[in-house]
Amino acid sequence: MKRFDLRHLKNDFYDRMLELMDTQIADGETAIIMFEIGDFENIQKSADVVYEAGYTLMNSIKFNEVDWTLVVKKVKPEAKEVEEEASQDAK
Repeated sequence: MKRFDLRHLKNDFYDRMLELMDTQIADGETAIIMFEIGDFENIQKSADVVYEAGYTLMNSIKFNEVDWTLVVKKVKPEAKEVEEEASQDAK
């Protein structure tokens, strides 16, 4: 498990996050990525970027008043359709 602090990049952390996941994290390994919340749009966008890159978002939590933390595992995520069906079955 490796931790990366991307707060200094403000809203422009997505490319660096993916670069680190590609080059610094081994298959099956987990990364902790911290970024500055800034615009709350960054929270959903970061989850979407992780999914689209083919990684699994394990956790996404508010670290403090201005920072957010992602826990990302370098494994292929489950298909969104499976997740949506499971949530509808639970209802």
